[in-house]
Amino acid sequence: MQLFLRSETVGGALLIAAALIGILLANSPLSEVLRTVASTQIGSDALHLNLTVQEWTADGLLAIFFFVIGCELKHELVVGTLSKPRQAALPVAAALGGMIVPALLYVAINQGGAGDALNGWGIPMATDIAFALAVLAVLGRVLPTGVRTFLLTLAVVDDLGAILVIALFYSASLHVEWLAVAAVLLALFAIAQQRRIASPLIYVPLALGTWYAVHSAGVHPTIAGVALGLLMRVKRDPGEQDAPVDRATERFHPISAAIAVPLFALFAAAVDLRSIDLGAVTGSPILLGVLVGLVVGKPIGILLAARLATALGAKLSAGMRWIDIALVGALGGIGFTVSLLISELAFTNEESLGAAKVGVLIASLAAVALSAVVLALRRTLAR
Repeated sequence: MQLFLRSETVGGALLIAAALIGILLANSPLSEVLRTVASTQIGSDALHLNLTVQEWTADGLLAIFFFVIGCELKHELVVGTLSKPRQAALPVAAALGGMIVPALLYVAINQGGAGDALNGWGIPMATDIAFALAVLAVLGRVLPTGVRTFLLTLAVVDDLGAILVIALFYSASLHVEWLAVAAVLLALFAIAQQRRIASPLIYVPLALGTWYAVHSAGVHPTIAGVALGLLMRVKRDPGEQDAPVDRATERFHPISAAIAVPLFALFAAAVDLRSIDLGAVTGSPILLGVLVGLVVGKPIGILLAARLATALGAKLSAGMRWIDIALVGALGGIGFTVSLLISELAFTNEESLGAAKVGVLIASLAAVALSAVVLALRRTLAR
C-alpha cells in the first residue's frame, strides 16, 4: 500500500479527486454540512490552538507535505541535480523566471484595481509538484528522464520561493521571541541528526515544538515543515542501509499524498459557485491576473529565463530539447495546492477569495490542456 501511495500518479489522482469532491460537495445539498465541518473549532484556547478543521489542514497537515518537500530539496542540494552549479543553473533560473513573470503580469493587470486586489500577486508564482508530476507521468511516459528531473528541480525551487513569499509577505505580525524558540529547537534537531540519534522520542517533540513555535511567531507554520526537512542528514554512514532523509521521505510521503494534500485540496477547492456572482467574477481582474499569470506567465517566464541561462553558459541535459522546456513551462502553470494556500492567506474578502480560487481552478485545468497540446506537438516534431 505504501509503495502504491508513493506513486506520483496515484498522489496526483487522489489530489484531483479530492478537489473535485470538494467542488461538488460545495455546490450540492451537502454544502452546509461541509461548511460546518470546515468551520468546527478544535484545540486549546489557552495554547492559541483553537483552530478550525480547515485551518488545521492548511496549517498542520500541510506542514507534512512541506516536510517532504524539504527532504526532497535537501537531497537535491547534497547529491542530486542541485549539487553541481552547472547542472542546477538551468532549472533554477527557469524557476525564478517562472515566479517573477507571473507576478509582474498579475500586478500589471490589477494595478489600480479594487482595494485588496494587489494582495494576490503571489498566487500565480507557485507550481504544484504533485499535480505537475502526476500529469507528466500520465501524459509523457516516453519522455527523457531529464524532463522529469528538470520539472522536479524547478518545482522544488519554485515551492521554496513560494514558502519564502508566504513567510515574508503573507504571515501575521512577527513575534521574535517565538522565532528564537523555533531556532533553538531547530538547532537541537540538527544536532540530533549529526549525533546519529534515531529515536522518534527525540524528533517528534522537537518537530511538534518547532511547529508550535513557528505558529506562535506569526509565521505560517508550514515553514517549520520545510525547515525540518532541510536539516535531515542525506549521506549514509558505512553499514547504513538508507540515509535518514530517504527513510523520512519514504515514511511521510504516503501520509502527505493520501491524507495531508487531499484533505487540504478538499477544503481549499470547496468554492460554492452558487454564492458567487459568476458574471462579476469572470470579469474580475483578480481572476484574470491569476489566469494570465499561470497559463501565460509561467511558460514565458520559464522559457525566457532558460534561454538567458544558456546564453550565460548553462546547458540542457542530455536528450532534452527546447520543446521539453516548453512542456515544463506549460506544466508549471498547474499551481493548484500552493496557489490555493496563498489565495486563502492573501484575501479575507469572500468575493476576492472566490475570484482567486476560480482563477486557480480554471488556470490549472487550462495548463493541463496546454501541456497536452505541447506534448502532441513534441511527438509530431519527433516523427
